[in-house]
Amino acid sequence: MTETSPDYDSFFRRYADAYERSLGERVETDLIRSFFAEDFLSLSVKGGIVAGRNDERFAGMLVEAYAFYKAIGTKTMRIDHVETASLYDGHDRVRVFYVADYAKKDGSTATISFDLVYLLQRRAGGPKIFAFIAGDEMDVYREHGLVGPDGQPL
Repeated sequence: MTETSPDYDSFFRRYADAYERSLGERVETDLIRSFFAEDFLSLSVKGGIVAGRNDERFAGMLVEAYAFYKAIGTKTMRIDHVETASLYDGHDRVRVFYVADYAKKDGSTATISFDLVYLLQRRAGGPKIFAFIAGDEMDVYREHGLVGPDGQPL
């Protein structure tokens, strides 16, 4: 990272903290949305690409997503480490390595390590996520017995 690069470690730790708090009573949609650009892309390693807009529809999708995360027993989300590389003037690639804990219906706990790649734009008010690339989380959830073959929480 150069001297002018944002502190992405702190940025994503704040993001993970907002994620974890949103597993409680209320999803912090405004705070989570503040990490994203006005428009962004969600990409999957299986080839899916979704263009999103940071609007009220996105806020509703966040509420639905956190309901799912709660239903599969997500209890904690923390950052293991962050790797940053400059892409181009004002743009960076940040790979974030997460660790999450899940309470399974049988009383056991699953701890899952995974990573996401984010593309960010540096802005005067702070960086904004304009794209992220995720692995196949449903396959991982199936592997750990958190969802069934249909992707529904067990």
